[in-house]
Amino acid sequence: MKYLVTDDSKLARLSLIKSLKSHVGDEDIYQATNGQEAVEIVKNDKPDIVFLDLTMPVMDGYEALPRILELNPKLKVVVVSADIQEQAKTKVIELGAQLHVQKPINPQKMKEILEIL
Repeated sequence: MKYLVTDDSKLARLSLIKSLKSHVGDEDIYQATNGQEAVEIVKNDKPDIVFLDLTMPVMDGYEALPRILELNPKLKVVVVSADIQEQAKTKVIELGAQLHVQKPINPQKMKEILEIL
């Protein structure tokens, strides 16, 4: 399996990767700092699961999500955001995300996410 963690915050990326590695070990984990980088990584490296922040420079998660799914409609996308408003959750699910999860993600929450996917 290949994973992509997309967040403009280095601390948030590393925290999520740490939780992810506690369950998947040394699987391939790619990192992107904005939606545009995420689109390129999806195009070139073909990850199986994408963790996607919403608020980022260059291209935000709302814009990146449909572009990512256009490249691979079967891709599993988990939106990980501090924005927990119902409107945000509804919008990302309508755009094709499997889940909307509040930051930060600890190892227990990561286990639950991976079991759902």
